[in-house]
Amino acid sequence: MRPDGRHPDQLRALEIIPHYQKHAEGSALIKLGDTWVLCSASVEDGVPGFLAGKGRGWLTAEYAMLPRSTHTRTKRDPGGRGKEIQRLIGRSLRAAVDLDQLGERTIAVDCDVISADGGTRVASITGAWIALAFAIHKLAASGRLPDTRALRPPVAAVSVGIVGGELVLDLAYAEDSAAGVDMNVVGSEDGSLIEVQGTAEHGAFDRKQLDAMLDLAAGGIRQLAAAQRRAIA
Repeated sequence: MRPDGRHPDQLRALEIIPHYQKHAEGSALIKLGDTWVLCSASVEDGVPGFLAGKGRGWLTAEYAMLPRSTHTRTKRDPGGRGKEIQRLIGRSLRAAVDLDQLGERTIAVDCDVISADGGTRVASITGAWIALAFAIHKLAASGRLPDTRALRPPVAAVSVGIVGGELVLDLAYAEDSAAGVDMNVVGSEDGSLIEVQGTAEHGAFDRKQLDAMLDLAAGGIRQLAAAQRRAIA
């Protein structure tokens, strides 16, 4: 039994509150256990210079942990880790939107961690897809896009690892800090992989364990994708 009583293949309690911010084109607060992330999507006319005149859109992301989202105060500067995470979020969500259908617009995604208990990057990606979906639906409803074809099927992310020799899904901080292997998996609801980040903290892991972790993560992503669809229904 895990520290919080979950089974090895069980996600933490998940709650999604849509339209959490009044002014953003799309927003959602995602609560995954004690990890809470506020995600918003803002639509801006125009694209970066390297895309100007090509008729394609762009998506970018920013990520930050609020100063008291952890036990001790952190600085507002995202630092190297935060910048790496926001690049991951941007890459992941660009797989969830057809930029050719978006026109010369930029969608800026913001993910702000309110409470951190492990898995902030994966919760950010999962919540940000919902915010992105709402933003694209709003563009279509206002006539700025002909339809919602720019939005692709759900993209979600989950952590998986080996703790005490056992494979577990969706690590809280107590497990993450003690894990022999820690992995973050980003994928779509059909089982396709978008990005895999895996590290052996102690020793090494073999191909059989890798395949088992990916299978476990795929099951978690399917559950998250179903929750995403319910949230935007």
